[in-house]
Amino acid sequence: MLARRIKPVALQARKIYVKLMMEVVGRSLQAISDLDPSIREETRVLPDGFLFEMTVMPHGPALVMQKLPKGRLRYCGEKGPEAADLSIRFKHIAHAFRVLSFQEKTSEAFAYDRMLVDGDIGYALRMTRVLNRLEAFILPKLLAERAVKEYPGNLGLSEKLLQAARIYLQVASQFLATVKLA
Repeated sequence: MLARRIKPVALQARKIYVKLMMEVVGRSLQAISDLDPSIREETRVLPDGFLFEMTVMPHGPALVMQKLPKGRLRYCGEKGPEAADLSIRFKHIAHAFRVLSFQEKTSEAFAYDRMLVDGDIGYALRMTRVLNRLEAFILPKLLAERAVKEYPGNLGLSEKLLQAARIYLQVASQFLATVKLA
């Protein structure tokens, strides 16, 4: 009896968590693309206006990023201005929760067939590298090692802390700007 009552609450909590994390990841991707030259180099190959979407099937939380000139990314929210050029879709909210709560690496989720990629696989690999670099900066090393396929060996503590502080400051500024507009 109690289990039947807890299950919907747990599902709702996962949806809220995944929705919040999608927004944090989207805003963090925008921030890191402004701050990190290697991210801009990685995304420079994408055509201007390129839309990347990460979503939960069938109508779950999502994030949409648009590539701007010079390798920068802009967070568009849950919906883009048009259909995405590259879409990474989690098959279930539980799968997205496992990845976004750092219980499972993105590469493992893909290997276990928990997500689908619709679009150019080369662009998908590029965006995965961008996400991995972001996670290496903003997560404590212990969590980042669980979240990314390979933690960068050349990432020193001072660089990590400085870059993470800059990213978090930009994300906080974006959230404040959004609240002021509302």
